[in-house]
Amino acid sequence: MKITSKYISLFFMLTVLISCSEDKVSLSGAGVITGKVVSKGENEPLENTKISTSPSTSIVFTNASGDFVINTASVGTYSIEAQKDGYLSKFESITVVEDNEVNVIFELDVETANNDAPNTPILNSPVNDAINQYLSLDLVWEGFDPEEDDLVYEVQILNDHNSDVLIYTDVIDTTLTVSGLDYNTKYFWQVSASDNINALVLSETFNFTTIGFPANRVFFTRKINENNVIFSVDSEGNEYQLTSLSSNSWRPRKATGLDKLAFLRSNGGQTHIYTMDLDGSNITQVTNNIAVNGSNLEELDFEWKSNNTAFVYSNFDKLYQINTDGSGVVQLHQTLNGNFITEVDWNQSTQSMVVKTNNAVGYNVEIYTINATGVIQDYVLQNVNGAAGGLDYSFDGLKLLYTYDVSGNQNTEYRQLNTHMFIYTIATAMSQDLSTSKQAGTNDLDVRFAPNEADVIFVNTSNDGISQNNIYKMSLDLEETRTLLVNDGKMPDWK
Repeated sequence: MKITSKYISLFFMLTVLISCSEDKVSLSGAGVITGKVVSKGENEPLENTKISTSPSTSIVFTNASGDFVINTASVGTYSIEAQKDGYLSKFESITVVEDNEVNVIFELDVETANNDAPNTPILNSPVNDAINQYLSLDLVWEGFDPEEDDLVYEVQILNDHNSDVLIYTDVIDTTLTVSGLDYNTKYFWQVSASDNINALVLSETFNFTTIGFPANRVFFTRKINENNVIFSVDSEGNEYQLTSLSSNSWRPRKATGLDKLAFLRSNGGQTHIYTMDLDGSNITQVTNNIAVNGSNLEELDFEWKSNNTAFVYSNFDKLYQINTDGSGVVQLHQTLNGNFITEVDWNQSTQSMVVKTNNAVGYNVEIYTINATGVIQDYVLQNVNGAAGGLDYSFDGLKLLYTYDVSGNQNTEYRQLNTHMFIYTIATAMSQDLSTSKQAGTNDLDVRFAPNEADVIFVNTSNDGISQNNIYKMSLDLEETRTLLVNDGKMPDWK
């Protein structure tokens, strides 16, 4: 029985050994397997690629040149696998012949080679050809990736006014808030999607047009750092900057019935008249050879003339007319006493002008009217001490606004102590004080008629000469109810 048990055990052991070696090649006969592994497309050698076979032989790794060798591979057919992190595994079939070398080349794709590109982004909002869009808005789109890879977007925005391109990169959301757009401008926008694997996928291009510039009627100047900057303001108090912070621009004057604004600007040490559209575009210089000049540049004023086809302005003691295109410069008037002409206003109805003159320090003031040929007609103010200014005709030319420092004080700093607004009736040569309830210690300056002439707008500020200026509106019904229009503003105009 013991002998029988031994034979049975031996039989089972042989059976197991035969079973376990079914996938092994025969030990009889051998050959050599050589090969090389490179990256697909670039053909760069791939070092440390694992090479294995089925049926099993030795497991080897490629060298720095991408080469490998399996010595003494038994004769037979093999499936050889090349494996490397970051690349797709690949199989090749070979047959080993006794005493021969068989060579195989692997070209491995990167792991992402089979990755699908993102779907084309779908633009949602604003819809294509949208109009009246605000200057700050949300661009909204949809994006999807088949493998649910994380997507990164780039948004490009062009416009039909210039060659500027707005580019927003590394956007991970499908909503982008864009602000600071220009009025009345057509914009074109496109979204590209990237999964950081495939090439960028571009959306179609949509366009939208922004709202037109508001038809504001009030204009003013504000000092920002060292420069004056011109603004407009709407009925709700929203302000719109019209000139650059890098230029010194002041004294805005709107043309009646024409969408043009004229103003003064420093240019190379001189002061010239410029015009622009009401949104601040199309800035054009008018004066050239004869600049605007006088005793105090910030006190200087000019006016549209002859149905807005020309300007009248001063250069020291002379008054000039110039066409709006810069041609036709003629001298209209020269002061009799050598005073400088600081302000001028023109009335279309009466074809007359009013000027304010003063000496080199701002005093010895005279306000008088002249006809179209420059002949003096009537004096409104003369032989007084103190500063004056703020000339503005009524529409019919029968009344005139001006300001005058009733304190009569004259000083080297040209500081005004108690300046009031007056309305002068030309027919009666009488002036009416509009500032009887003005707060003590303040000045009312730069008075202008409102378009309905039932109100006036003006600047009120402390008489210390350094405090902030504010622009107010007041009714002419003598209730003197003052309404703040602009905080921190001066040189108003309302057309």
